[in-house]
Amino acid sequence: MRADVHTHTTFSDGSELSAMIGAASDAGLDALGLTDHCIVTDDAFGRRAQYDLVETYERRREVIEATRERVDLTLYDAAEVCYVESETDATEAFLETAGFDYTIGSVHFADAYDYTSDVPYVGESDEFRRAAVERYYDAVVGLVESELFDVLGHLDLPERLETLRGHSHREDYERVAAALADSRTVPELNAGRINRTLGRPHPDPSMFDPFDDRGVGFVLGSDSHRPDELTDRVPVLRELVAEADIEPLGIDDLLG
Repeated sequence: MRADVHTHTTFSDGSELSAMIGAASDAGLDALGLTDHCIVTDDAFGRRAQYDLVETYERRREVIEATRERVDLTLYDAAEVCYVESETDATEAFLETAGFDYTIGSVHFADAYDYTSDVPYVGESDEFRRAAVERYYDAVVGLVESELFDVLGHLDLPERLETLRGHSHREDYERVAAALADSRTVPELNAGRINRTLGRPHPDPSMFDPFDDRGVGFVLGSDSHRPDELTDRVPVLRELVAEADIEPLGIDDLLG
C-alpha cells in the first residue's frame, strides 16, 4: 500500500480534509494518515491551547468516518502526540481513551529547551547548543523506551534550526537506532523540510546505516500541512527510498 503516515488538517495547523485527500489522490496514494498535533498537558511554551486535539478528536473522528464513505482513499484516524517525559502517565491514559489507529510521538521541547525556534540559541556558545541537542536525543530515547507510540517523528528535529544544525553527532543516531531495535516503535522518513532550508529529510540520509545495521525500518511521512506540500513531497520520498534501496514499511505494519 502506498501511504503517507503524517499529515495535518484544520484540526491542528493544517488544511481542509477534502483538500488533503485530493492531493493524496493526485499523488497516487492508497492511504492517508491524519495526524493532527496533540498536546496532552500544558507546557511551558503555551502550545497546549493551540493544539487541542484532546478536546476535538471525537469531533474529528466523526468527520473522518463520514468522509470514508465518500472516498476510495483509506483514511486513518491518527495523531502526532508531543512527548513530555514528566507526563507519560497522563499521555498513556489519554491514548488508551482516545483509541487512535496509530500515534506518532514527537519531541518538540525538553525541560527548558525549545526545538521549534532559533531564538533561544542566538548568541549562545557551541557548548550550550550541543547540550541542548544532547538533551533532545535523551528525550527521543526516552520516547522510544516508553513504548507509548507506534512511530517516532522527525527524529533529528534540531537540524531544522540553523543555530543547532550540525550539532547532532553520529553517536546520537547510534543511540536512537539501538533503542528502536529493541522497541515496537518505528521511525519515519519525514519530508517536512526537504523543500525548505534543511533541504533533506529526517533523519539525515548519511546516517541511515546505523538503522539498517540493526534492521530498523522506516515508514514514510510527508509531514504536510498543505495540499501542495503533499504533492511535492511524496514523489521526493519515493525517489529517496529508491536511491537508498530502502523497502519502506506501511501503515499495515503499524497496525499489526
